Amino acid sequence: MTDATNDPTDAEIDAAIADDVLADDDLGPIDQLIAERDQWKDRALRAVAEAENTKKRAEAQNNDARAYAIQRFARDLLGVADNLERALQAAPKDAEGAAAGLITGLEMTQKSLLSAFEANNLVRVAPAAGEAFDPHLHQAMMEQPSTEVDGGKVIQTLQAGYALFGRTVRPAMVVVAAKGSGAQASASDQVAGAAAYAKANEQG
Repeated sequence: MTDATNDPTDAEIDAAIADDVLADDDLGPIDQLIAERDQWKDRALRAVAEAENTKKRAEAQNNDARAYAIQRFARDLLGVADNLERALQAAPKDAEGAAAGLITGLEMTQKSLLSAFEANNLVRVAPAAGEAFDPHLHQAMMEQPSTEVDGGKVIQTLQAGYALFGRTVRPAMVVVAAKGSGAQASASDQVAGAAAYAKANEQG
């Protein structure tokens, strides 16, 4: 038989319940502080992210403004660079005396001009034979069969292009290898490519 004196009385049970309620009430302000802390932490993280995004947007806008400011001037200077290049291409390779000195002067002027371009992020684009055709930087002026270059790749650069801060100021004018070109292409593919090229020229 159990000892009834060890069983809790109704008064003791009520007191225990009251103590639990008080304990819960004591935890309430702590939970509230934790929630407020988390809220302010979240706001701080959002503020840092927003500041970083604002900084990136400002840098992008500054680059755009700078590029726009010099893009027109740069485009005008491209004519000078083209004329220098044409003059050097037409210059005799075996020149002597005053003519040789003039050619050397033109080469130095071209080098100095290109260095000034690069210092201002105006980059010359002149793909070599075999480089992949990039429609963002290159403009295909013609397509022709080739036994050395695979189809869709550059055969020759007719006129150099330029890019400013990654944006094309003037695309490079190139000749592109026709479909079926390349050393590994079959004879039938090369014949078909040559026929398509001839037909395109007749229609043009």
